Amino acid sequence: MSSKQSAPKSARKSAPRERGQSPEQTRERSKAPAAPGPAGPRPARLTAAAALTGLEGAALAAGGVYMLVMGLLGKPDSPQQAELGGLTVLVLALLPLAAARGLWLRRRWSRGPALITQLMAFPVAWTLFSTGGAMIAAGVLLALAALATLVLLVNPTATEALGIGPDASSS
Repeated sequence: MSSKQSAPKSARKSAPRERGQSPEQTRERSKAPAAPGPAGPRPARLTAAAALTGLEGAALAAGGVYMLVMGLLGKPDSPQQAELGGLTVLVLALLPLAAARGLWLRRRWSRGPALITQLMAFPVAWTLFSTGGAMIAAGVLLALAALATLVLLVNPTATEALGIGPDASSS
């Protein structure tokens, strides 16, 4: 019996070998991590920024679902416009939700989308505030959450934990 016949199929379909590499070297190369993981515990500021960004994304998703349901079951002036608006808001909710997950996992790319989300929140907060009534409180809360998240994201502790900044590039 040859060695090819006795080896299971999964063992034969291992990582491709480069020229001149032994099977042992190929196995070692496939076991190596693609990128080093974040060192140390996640800073509280980064955790708070991830939580606030996720909360904003969840609120957007809830608003999109509400618009979609009301477009389907309610009596809007234009059902198509309400449904399209709800779907649009649901898709827009993906940006802060993805950024929050990236911040939680300490991915360097996540800071940009999180910052953009916070900057986009200010005009929305102003619109809510200027509407009047109960929306004043919602506008103030949104503006405060966006401001707090911005402060947390530009903090040196958070930027270093994400691998951004002068200290991160020297290591």
